[in-house]
Amino acid sequence: MTPETLGKGAADVFAGRFFLVSYLPTLALSLFVLVLVRAGAPGEQIDLGAAWRAAARLDAGEITLLVLAVTLAALVSHPLQLPLVRLLEGYWPAALRPVRALGVRRQTRLRDRLEAEANRLDESMTDAEIQAAGTAGTRLRRLFPPTDRLLPTALGNALAATEHRAGAGYGWDAVVAWPRLYPVLGAPLRAVVDDRRNTLDVTVRLAATAFMAGAATVALLSRSGWWLLLALGPLALSWICYRQAVGAAVAFGEAVETAFDLHRFDLLRALHLPLPAGRSQEQAQAREVCGYWRQGMPVAFAYEHAAEDRPVPAPDGRAV
Repeated sequence: MTPETLGKGAADVFAGRFFLVSYLPTLALSLFVLVLVRAGAPGEQIDLGAAWRAAARLDAGEITLLVLAVTLAALVSHPLQLPLVRLLEGYWPAALRPVRALGVRRQTRLRDRLEAEANRLDESMTDAEIQAAGTAGTRLRRLFPPTDRLLPTALGNALAATEHRAGAGYGWDAVVAWPRLYPVLGAPLRAVVDDRRNTLDVTVRLAATAFMAGAATVALLSRSGWWLLLALGPLALSWICYRQAVGAAVAFGEAVETAFDLHRFDLLRALHLPLPAGRSQEQAQAREVCGYWRQGMPVAFAYEHAAEDRPVPAPDGRAV
């Protein structure tokens, strides 16, 4: 591997998902905490000017050490992105079961309210009221799964709604089919899916990072009087980023649903399975395939090969 190749690989890493999702949030949190410490925290007297003067005195070695430390922290935390998303979805340990129950009850009330608004249709309604009911129905479909699958957080329910609806009309179970469908997506749609997934992960990471910054501010400035109000900034940012993450989850779900609409037959071709003649046949076939993937249920697959993929008969009549 040449130095040019190594350089290109490093540039790709720091220009892509790792840089956006892990490195930048870790760098922001590290600098924020360092500024507070250099300004005199924890303590009663806070001098932000002292932090600025300390930063101006950093030499090249100290800056390099800081960059390496942040890079190492980002590398260590990068594999934790999926558990972080699951945590914000509401998949919590058994010890938090009472808190989870409270969250589910709140989400149930929100869902019921939206469902009532979506189903409020009668002949006396105005055009504006009919449009509002339609909007409520769209939000209900995008933001909530069925009642028996509700999670305690808005983010969890937005992603659960995607799992419930994407491909369901064609018989597909999105949870088991998506890892097989993604590799056969066309380049334009895959770019959209990747962009929306990155946006989701960035907003989730920023929400968690800002919350950690707020918690660190409370811990460091608890004896600093009015300076403690600085914690309100990162905590407000955390809430804003979380709400943006919910919106990003909805957008990601729309992309996943579109992927099933446009590329489910490409998945069947990749599996060398015959294309269905109608919707009922398609649904039955998709359920069989998903049952096989999910539980190993026996299915008598009848394969259909393209001309270039058909087995070549051997002289004795067997396929090779």
